[in-house]
Amino acid sequence: MRGPRPRAMALLVDLDGTLRHWDHDVQAAAERRHGLAPGTILRTAMEWPRVQPAITGRITHAEWMAGVAAALDAPDAVREWEEYRGEVDADVLGLVKAARQAGLPVGIATNATDRLDADLAALGLAGAVDAVLNSSVLGVPKPAPEYFARACRALRTPPDKVLFVDDSDRFVRGARAAGLSAYRWTGPADLPYLRAALGL
Repeated sequence: MRGPRPRAMALLVDLDGTLRHWDHDVQAAAERRHGLAPGTILRTAMEWPRVQPAITGRITHAEWMAGVAAALDAPDAVREWEEYRGEVDADVLGLVKAARQAGLPVGIATNATDRLDADLAALGLAGAVDAVLNSSVLGVPKPAPEYFARACRALRTPPDKVLFVDDSDRFVRGARAAGLSAYRWTGPADLPYLRAALGL
């Protein structure tokens, strides 16, 4: 019979949808100003053949957005839409700070482009964690097993002692398959469980 899982000794947290949130009204307003229906740019940008090269480092963020602008014939709309960098979730940032203060290594795990460092700086998150796992640098996105293996190596912690927090069921399942503890973030009500899992 399998014994109890060891307490987590490191925290790996998703960025978009977890540590960073988006006010979609801000982006929708930019689209309306340029005659586009709300959500049009995001849907176009996130089409897998378009976004996959950007989050694996095969093309730059600028090239990705240029492709979106060309597909929609709306360069001004895309430029204005992407100026918004989102908002930091104070509750998740508080968990990150508490874990680091307790001496636990913390990493951001995100499928992102080469603009990630600039985004983190704009959000005041530069230096907020011990490691940043950017899929466009690693060349492989979540939820690939290799992504999580490299994340654990960056935190210098075995997978079974890393707690991964993400708002995506798919990524949570991928992390569990790679041997990590993983929890789907749904909001502040999750904090007591997560703090307990980290011994905070």
